[in-house]
Amino acid sequence: MSKRLKEAEAQIEQDKLYPIEEAIKLAKETSTVKFDASLELHIRLGIDVSKTDQIVRGTIALPHMKGESKRVAAFVEDDKQDLAKKAGADLVGGEELVTEIVQKGKIDFDVAVATPGMMPKVAKAAKVLGPKGLMPNPKTDTVSDDLEKMIKEQKAGKLNFRNDNGANLHVKIGKVSQAETEIQANYDALLAAVKKVKPATSKGIYLKAAYLTTSMGPSIKIEIE
Repeated sequence: MSKRLKEAEAQIEQDKLYPIEEAIKLAKETSTVKFDASLELHIRLGIDVSKTDQIVRGTIALPHMKGESKRVAAFVEDDKQDLAKKAGADLVGGEELVTEIVQKGKIDFDVAVATPGMMPKVAKAAKVLGPKGLMPNPKTDTVSDDLEKMIKEQKAGKLNFRNDNGANLHVKIGKVSQAETEIQANYDALLAAVKKVKPATSKGIYLKAAYLTTSMGPSIKIEIE
């Protein structure tokens, strides 16, 4: 552990549950990197990941987004490619793009969207896109005939969240340079969205624990309902 991280961790009581307001302030104070670090929320969920009906996923446009724009790939029919480009998609193609991804395994985008008619063809790349969480899905608002709306929302920073194999969620909720009130508003919005998609078959405590961290910063355990 670096000297910088040791000094930052010394400011945090490891056994304490911090109110979110205090955690945000402390996270900003203990971020000592020279760039504008991201603030990340990590939530441990009380779900059984072996059951497909307990997958937690959703989409949300946080009220205060800041940072780099996402690169969007659009899988569309030939007659819709110009529309996708005008809407702001960074990479546009049809079956030939699917074939290229399958053959080369190269992914140069952050999110993929598709029209419903293209999904049977996009499915051929599921083994490449799926493990990276990039497979278009109606549940994450990445499959639609309304290309313009879908692409513009993604370019504006709409987030897709999904639990990992360890029943955890990892979501960026802001930047260190942002006002504490903005970060908390993003936190509140995300928490509400996660609660909204609680699986009906999930029993017991749903939100088990939550931690706030910055890029290369210490972890702060926070109070959570």
